[in-house]
Amino acid sequence: QVQLVESGGGMVQPGGSLRLSCAASGFTFSLTFMSWVRQAPGKGPEWVSASNTGGTTYYADSVKGRFTISRDNAQNTLYLQMNSLKPEDTALYYCATGDYSGNGMNYWGKGTLVTVSS
Repeated sequence: QVQLVESGGGMVQPGGSLRLSCAASGFTFSLTFMSWVRQAPGKGPEWVSASNTGGTTYYADSVKGRFTISRDNAQNTLYLQMNSLKPEDTALYYCATGDYSGNGMNYWGKGTLVTVSS
């Protein structure tokens, strides 16, 4: 069955960096549009970034220039490099299938928590 397992979250000071990973299995990862979505405490889900099957990347304005999404199709793994982190980036980060419009967003991981605080 489809599995998405995120890792790499933690606590970091403002201005710091983290790299999230998402290990995928149970579907053809290389042919699947993939996204990162986050949910801050008390707020609804916010789409963060996406990577299509050709490697084209997409970003929310709130993270553009600070976050970089990438994928390793040989390892069935999605990444999110997060730099210049801000307190407002604090959230549970989910890996999901699907694109920036929510199309195909049928499968989600359980999330990894990122806390940005001094």
